[in-house]
Amino acid sequence: MSNFNLLLFGVYPYIALAICLIGSWARFDLSQYTWRAGSSQMLDGKGMRLASNLFHVGIIFVLAGHFVGLLTPHAVYQHLISSEHKQLVAMITGGFFGVLCLIGLVMLIKRRLTNPRIRATSSTSDMMILVVLLAQLILGLLTIGASTQHLDGSVMILLGDWAQSIVTFRPLSAANAIASVGVIYKLHVFLGMTLFVLFPFTRLVHIVSAPVWYLGRRCQIVRQKG
Repeated sequence: MSNFNLLLFGVYPYIALAICLIGSWARFDLSQYTWRAGSSQMLDGKGMRLASNLFHVGIIFVLAGHFVGLLTPHAVYQHLISSEHKQLVAMITGGFFGVLCLIGLVMLIKRRLTNPRIRATSSTSDMMILVVLLAQLILGLLTIGASTQHLDGSVMILLGDWAQSIVTFRPLSAANAIASVGVIYKLHVFLGMTLFVLFPFTRLVHIVSAPVWYLGRRCQIVRQKG
């Protein structure tokens, strides 16, 4: 195992997560008014609902699949499903929802680039995060094609070992687990970690937002004029 591999896949994940947590806390504490999705639907709602729904439905299922698939130990799911069948299910469902997400994202990017009102109110970070998400989605879909070359589930087990080693604070084991997988998978993992770095500085922060403070807010008194 090279030091470079250890740095990228054993150390960098913790750096990315630290930046995500500390940066998010600092932004929420120091600049709460910027903590928002920055929706542009009020400027022009044409095509927004379809594009947004496709993107959000797709990405929610993709993220849920990654979470369950990577963090469920092989010893747990092997009693219910084989590694080969688990990989096949992941390829089919991931491909379907990944394509939905990709279609929605391309529509959103096209809308942001071609609509003068939306483009005028878009920040550099708005466009940057959309482009990074597009690259990550394309890489994810490409890994499905790469997975057809090894349908025994071996690579999925290695990627699962990497993720589980990261969350159990075993960076050396994590780097060892991912060392032998293909470049396309490593690029997908690296860019995924980079999204954690970008998270506090973009509109992605709205993912973890919930208006729970409304439950304890005082009632607003509205009086009729006159």
